[in-house]
Amino acid sequence: MIDWRGAVLGAWRGTRSGPAVTYGLIAACCLLFVISPVAGINPAYGTGDELLAAQGAYFRRWGVVPAELTSGDPRALLTPLTALFVHGSWLHLLGNMLFLYVFGAMAEERMGPVEFCLFYLGTGYVALLGYAVAHADSEQTLVGASGAISAVLGAFLFLFPRSRVTSLFPFLFFLPLRFPAWIVLIFWFTLQWLAARAAGAGPGVAYLAHVVGFSVGFLYAWGRFRGGDRVKAPAAATEGESQP
Repeated sequence: MIDWRGAVLGAWRGTRSGPAVTYGLIAACCLLFVISPVAGINPAYGTGDELLAAQGAYFRRWGVVPAELTSGDPRALLTPLTALFVHGSWLHLLGNMLFLYVFGAMAEERMGPVEFCLFYLGTGYVALLGYAVAHADSEQTLVGASGAISAVLGAFLFLFPRSRVTSLFPFLFFLPLRFPAWIVLIFWFTLQWLAARAAGAGPGVAYLAHVVGFSVGFLYAWGRFRGGDRVKAPAAATEGESQP
């Protein structure tokens, strides 16, 4: 459940032009997905087996293949950047973009657009690289912005620990509850860490990339902004989150 009113107000608070980098990243990911074979709406890629082959080639070309990346293949060194703009399904895309929209705006406002852009790309690269190193022999392709967005969540935890979020918890019968961001994000991180310990290198969610991204994002914010101003009081414009 998303507190859209709070998210929109928070995204535009304190800036006239809005979070341009956050919106630009969302637009780029959505546009590239729509024109890709994964969306299934571009007739140029055909249907049936032809479409499946095009999707496989698309993931292989632009996604991270750990075995290729760790082998030192020069072309593969760029894939942790290109993979940030590739998604495996509509649900994968929409889930990632929702988290980026809700949490990215305030992080961008705090860092500034240039620093936020470099932060997003750099931490996303490190998150995917960390997964690849841990599964160096894997031939499974890794795609998605989850590592970079996890870094945004980590930075948000340090910068806005008491900003309140509205979440739905399945084990509480989907009752909408409001908590400080630090409670929700630490809970989310714990789930990712536990899932990463149980997951392998096969198809599925790359939880380890989430853990690496979140950790790097938090440490970056701690190193960059410690001693500076942090939002310690609950923010008037409440941010929202949909609990994964």
